[in-house]
Amino acid sequence: MPIYRTIREQITDRIRSDVLSQRLTAGMRLREQALAQQYGVSRAPVRDALLQLTNEGLLVASPNCGVKVAALPSESLQPLIIELRRKIEVFALNRMLDRLEEVDVAPLHRIVSELLAACAAGDLSAIVNCDMAFHSFIVGAADGQVLLAMWLPIVSRMMLHYSRHQDWMESYREHATIAEAIQCGNREQAVALLSGNIR
Repeated sequence: MPIYRTIREQITDRIRSDVLSQRLTAGMRLREQALAQQYGVSRAPVRDALLQLTNEGLLVASPNCGVKVAALPSESLQPLIIELRRKIEVFALNRMLDRLEEVDVAPLHRIVSELLAACAAGDLSAIVNCDMAFHSFIVGAADGQVLLAMWLPIVSRMMLHYSRHQDWMESYREHATIAEAIQCGNREQAVALLSGNIR
């Protein structure tokens, strides 16, 4: 059955990708009317997308100043953000491994293949999208929308200015080994590799 995404969801994903890949940089103002014209839609779905991304922490809304791209969280907050994300994802991974026979992990391997192509091309936007999709799959496979709703604002803040890897292929290798450990049902290795990837 095909999965249809609303206009709001498509615009939200596009703006999120542009922020995380630094096409839209910290402090840049986003105007509803300009975005509506850019995407060829009314202002309503753009307004909803900006509100959602503000709730996720990627954007900041100020009275009389509109909406702008958020800055990287302060250094004092980063350890907490990493710890919260790691706890959610390890919890999700364990839940997923508990029911591995019911979970189709083929999408995880497709994401890894897409990540390989993105890393080889040095396409930051595609790399960020694949990274988000990989971890989102694990969280969603564990507990659907409830856990995803808790996880998304945390991972979005953490992935602002995605620049941990000096060699993009390192990102591919990390995710490929996690996917392989999950496929094999190796809980200890999968948890260790996932925890090491979140930093």
